[in-house]
Amino acid sequence: MEHNSATHALAALGHQSRLSIFRLLVRAGAGGKLAGDIALALSLPGATLSFHLKELMAAGLITAEQRGRTICYRAQFEAMTALVDYLTENCCADDQACNRPAGC
Repeated sequence: MEHNSATHALAALGHQSRLSIFRLLVRAGAGGKLAGDIALALSLPGATLSFHLKELMAAGLITAEQRGRTICYRAQFEAMTALVDYLTENCCADDQACNRPAGC
């Protein structure tokens, strides 16, 4: 992942509602969630939800698939993994005595 992509993804996740949406979609797994179910679960009005979903899509963190008259949203697990890898790729690189935390 490039620095600009990481910055964009972190900015998108830096809003309380967008982080909640993303975490909900991560919990949903590969099946994703319908827009109406997301709105209901997080008590978000449709217009507000649409705005936040658009931001997460622009950051490459989620995808959308038309299902009849509604849309199913899914977390992009590859993007999530790439972001975590980017954040931890240099973990303790300058500290020879570092006991690397799990996941580093």
